[in-house]
Amino acid sequence: QVQLVESGGGLVQPGGSLRLSCAASGFTFSTYAMSWYRQAPGKERELVTTITSAGRRTNTADSVKGRFTISRDNAKNTVYLQMNSLKPEDTAVYYCNAINYGLRIGPYWGQGTQVTVSS
Repeated sequence: QVQLVESGGGLVQPGGSLRLSCAASGFTFSTYAMSWYRQAPGKERELVTTITSAGRRTNTADSVKGRFTISRDNAKNTVYLQMNSLKPEDTAVYYCNAINYGLRIGPYWGQGTQVTVSS
């Protein structure tokens, strides 16, 4: 069955860095666009950034441009989110998302990983 398993979240001080990982299984990972979303307490889930099946980065939120970078390793069926210069407002649950736009399959979601930025 389809699984997306996020990891790498935790508590970090402002200005620090984290790298989130999302391990995928149960589908042909290389043909799916992968995205990271986040949801802060009391707020709606928002798109952070996307990487297409061809490896093009797109749809990056203005609030994270220049600080967050998405990447993918198709050999490992894993997508990453490198987060630098973290701010308290980046505190949220971060979710991995997979969609195959061509075949109109998905989205699939992971269970989320908590990121807390606090001193």
